[in-house]
Amino acid sequence: MTTSTPKKSRPLGATAAAVIALALLTGCGSDDTAAVPEGWGTLDTKSLSVGYPKNKGYAEQPANKRSKNNAAVALRSEDGIRTGMVSVQLNFATGVSTAGEAAAAAGAGLGLGATRKDTEDVRLEGADGAREARRIDYEFTADGKEDTPTVGTPMTGVVVAGVDSKGVPFAIRINAVKDQLTAGDLDAFVTSITVK
Repeated sequence: MTTSTPKKSRPLGATAAAVIALALLTGCGSDDTAAVPEGWGTLDTKSLSVGYPKNKGYAEQPANKRSKNNAAVALRSEDGIRTGMVSVQLNFATGVSTAGEAAAAAGAGLGLGATRKDTEDVRLEGADGAREARRIDYEFTADGKEDTPTVGTPMTGVVVAGVDSKGVPFAIRINAVKDQLTAGDLDAFVTSITVK
């Protein structure tokens, strides 16, 4: 009589679970979601979501307090002075159908006193066909209006512009008193964007 040694085998359910977990870890699929850093909050709109540095004092502004031009806003205030802002504008320009056109329109809105420091194409997470965008880094000085820092205070900013999967142009900005946010914070802001 021969005896057979039982072979070790993994149950089918465990194998399937491992395959699914691996697919999730490797970001398989066309609708990946961007990573938002620990301690950050998220602004969510119909076209996109973006992180903001909640751990540095930014807080989401209620809809009834923000400008009608903004779909979402997070502010940082010190003693009643707005020292930082993240804003999302949707459908902010007409005749725009590409990331380059959206960036041109957003760049034109930076103001006469702004100085562009860098412009680069970026690829965002989210819906295929809407992931191409352009990042513009810039500096400007505060004008002291509407609870902003005193006139001449150095400020830094980044705007990311593109078009969502339904053809709606978007411009997402982060502005802050210079050196309040690190270069890493600004990069994390860009990589936290998911386009719908």
